[in-house]
Amino acid sequence: MAIGYRFTEYIPPQDDKPGFESLLKIFLQLVTISSGDVGEALNWLSSLDKQYNITSDEYGIGDFIEDLRKKGYLDEDKEKGTLQLTAKSEQGIRKSALEEIFGKLKKGGKGGHATPHTGTGDEASTDRREYRFGDALEQISMTDSLRNAQINHGIGDLRLTEQDLEVTETEHKTQAATVLMIDISHSMILYGEDRITPAKKVAMALAELIKQKYPKDTLDILVFGNDAWQIEVKDLPYLEVGPYHTNTVAGLELAMDILRKRKTPNKQIFMITDGKPTCLKEGVHYYKNSFGLDRKVVNKTLNLAAQCRRIKIPITTFMIASDPYLQAFVDEFTKVNNGQAYYSSLKGLGHLVFRDYKQNRKKNF
Repeated sequence: MAIGYRFTEYIPPQDDKPGFESLLKIFLQLVTISSGDVGEALNWLSSLDKQYNITSDEYGIGDFIEDLRKKGYLDEDKEKGTLQLTAKSEQGIRKSALEEIFGKLKKGGKGGHATPHTGTGDEASTDRREYRFGDALEQISMTDSLRNAQINHGIGDLRLTEQDLEVTETEHKTQAATVLMIDISHSMILYGEDRITPAKKVAMALAELIKQKYPKDTLDILVFGNDAWQIEVKDLPYLEVGPYHTNTVAGLELAMDILRKRKTPNKQIFMITDGKPTCLKEGVHYYKNSFGLDRKVVNKTLNLAAQCRRIKIPITTFMIASDPYLQAFVDEFTKVNNGQAYYSSLKGLGHLVFRDYKQNRKKNF
């Protein structure tokens, strides 16, 4: 049979302009940065179009806006006469954040979390052991068992006995309760660096990950500035930084209150911040000190870290700053809690949160 090459006429690639789906991805990014301001996001999109000519004569920005309405991504606020996001858009933003930060994830079954204990479960581990009465048939590792049979009996007398069997260990499942704390103090947008948008994206991606892959887990989100308060996942696209100091104590107290109500033994706190604690609330008044490390504020913060350790709530801190004295504080805070700390750039923040969520869900704290 002759082997050769078949040549066809070369067709150059078409210079296609973005259609609805491509423009939607850009729009969802812009509306996240604008904290849910649809008008501002569309103005930015129009500016990008003028500068880079991203649309075509056949499909322009006007067509895209009309499709956003028709497909249920935008609705009109009749009182204000402005466009606003719908629940479909909010979900689209979360999915976009998940894809951007964590990549494409395979759909899993109903979620659960591995403990250090082995037994009859539904997630295979890498460990092997001898067969025991009561082990399920599907746990038997045939490759390892046949290898044992060959070693024990030889090829000439190959037979498989109970003593040759090896089984794959499986892991029990447990649920996990996570509180994600997001710093919204003014420093999160200082020095020309937008730190709040990556933090929002991480929160939305983590929420979507849990919803898709670990639906039995719980994720509560709170923000902290001068005070701390809980927000819903749907509120994240609209989250903005305020003229606040950093009351880490209020955030930790609220996180602990939330986790006390959760029945699962696996509890954890993730804290995304870029600075030191600078504020306490004493009655109706605030004690504030932005200069250096105020021991009154720091000691109260460390006391709560120790309390979390006593009730087995580890705190993982993601510090978006590189100042040596801030790192020294986080090191002390982490040591008191026996938790973990990372000094992350904005680019690597999502990957670190994802990795630690995956790791921590396997622990029985």
